[in-house]
Amino acid sequence: MEGRIRGEVRVADHVVAVIASVAAQDIPGIVTKGGLYEEFSKRVGGKNTAKGIQVKLEEGETTIDMRVVVRYGLQIHQVCRALQAQVKQLVEQLTGIPVREINVRVEGIQTA
Repeated sequence: MEGRIRGEVRVADHVVAVIASVAAQDIPGIVTKGGLYEEFSKRVGGKNTAKGIQVKLEEGETTIDMRVVVRYGLQIHQVCRALQAQVKQLVEQLTGIPVREINVRVEGIQTA
């Protein structure tokens, strides 16, 4: 029986939300200080999740809804596509959970 592992691994929604929030920090043009991302989860075990991010785990896949602020003067669709690609890659890499879709809602523009 060596090599046979029993049990299951579950990743909580808020862990996926934190991963998505961290991925957003690497995208030029997404505002991660202040606004919607000001205080994303500081404690993995706490009840806080990344602000502006909702995660639904269904049928072995995840759907992520993100609300973001984009810097003024950038092409919003390009910034959001880069965000979607980065979040998908990081979530799948770190959790092993396939990402079904990432919905991005731009809720503001930061000018300064």
